[in-house]
Amino acid sequence: MSLSGKNILLGVTGGIAAYKSAELTSKLVKSGAEVHVVMTESAKKFIGPATFQALTRHPVYDSVFIEEKDGQIAHIDLADSADLFIVVPATANTIGKLASGLADDMLTAAALASRCPVWIAPAMNVNMYTHPAVQKNLRTLESFGYRLIGPDAGWLACGWTGKGRMTEPDEIFNTIDRYFSAEKKFTLPLAGKKILVTAGPTREALDPIRFFSNQSSGKMGYAIAEAAGEAGADVTLISGPSALSDPSGISVIRVTSADEMRREVLARYEHADAVIKAAAVADYRPESVSGSKIKKADGPLLVKMVRNPDILMELGRIKKSQLLVGFAAETEQLEDNARAKLEKKHLDLLIANHAADGFAKDTNKVTFFFADGHQKAYGEMPKKEIAEKICRTVSELMETSGQR
Repeated sequence: MSLSGKNILLGVTGGIAAYKSAELTSKLVKSGAEVHVVMTESAKKFIGPATFQALTRHPVYDSVFIEEKDGQIAHIDLADSADLFIVVPATANTIGKLASGLADDMLTAAALASRCPVWIAPAMNVNMYTHPAVQKNLRTLESFGYRLIGPDAGWLACGWTGKGRMTEPDEIFNTIDRYFSAEKKFTLPLAGKKILVTAGPTREALDPIRFFSNQSSGKMGYAIAEAAGEAGADVTLISGPSALSDPSGISVIRVTSADEMRREVLARYEHADAVIKAAAVADYRPESVSGSKIKKADGPLLVKMVRNPDILMELGRIKKSQLLVGFAAETEQLEDNARAKLEKKHLDLLIANHAADGFAKDTNKVTFFFADGHQKAYGEMPKKEIAEKICRTVSELMETSGQR
């Protein structure tokens, strides 16, 4: 069985989605994993411990003061033996406790003592999820190395519709399975690496109705995020406006403008092992944004544009051990422009293509330019295959640079 020999610590908190944790527990046990469940007092209001005890054939831990065995400090022993600690669902309350380093119940105490990867699957009302305090706490957990799974958008039990719905057990299980399978089967050694990917265009507002943007679909960046996730990496995808669905098992942050993308990238840069900047960020934005719709006039409309921050340039200037990958879509002098960008922005790898070959298509024709001066050109192929080659190359560069 695919998870045979793996010890998974499953935390359950007090949200209506707690019943889905039983389904996930069943899938993990059937796959061969040893599962130990830790519940908060609030979680027991939604689902009984007996359910998890029957599924796992292990006692459920719900009190930091009660030890099942003589000489055992349960929250330490559980944390020490776990290969993965995952909190499903993770409420706003528990997220806040974890972000603050509190340990006032069995779940938070075990999380604080854990040396294994800690993942959380948030689930809550959309307005709670988007509250600045919750978003700040989630960013704090990411900075600790925690991996976020979801949440998804959809109908919520409270009656609202929006982002806050817990990722389905099937998707969570598949993410866990891919993570552990990568250790044994996947050809790209990215398991345990934190990969930050950007995708899609940005939109720069002129007024509440109009904006400046470009033709990027986001397909290349989304394909890279999926490929890195399948390779076992902990992936965060920061996406500009795109019609594409969130990749399964990937933490996705949606932004609109270049400034928003810069803020989200910089907030996560320090803890990233590699950044793959596939987004087509607008170089310019209107100097002023009208608060109301600009009405038609008889004469021309003159818009003064100012430079947007160059996110890739900034990352290259402040990078430490991170591997930095950029993209260039050109209409002329592809090689000269690509090499100039590679050097100017202190990149380890640059993927360049003619704009007509890739924008809004499922295929592309790219050339890899490396910091040591060599290059490798590829014929037209699906973006999924290009993404796999990019991830393979990133893993090889990590090996060369001593990140392995």
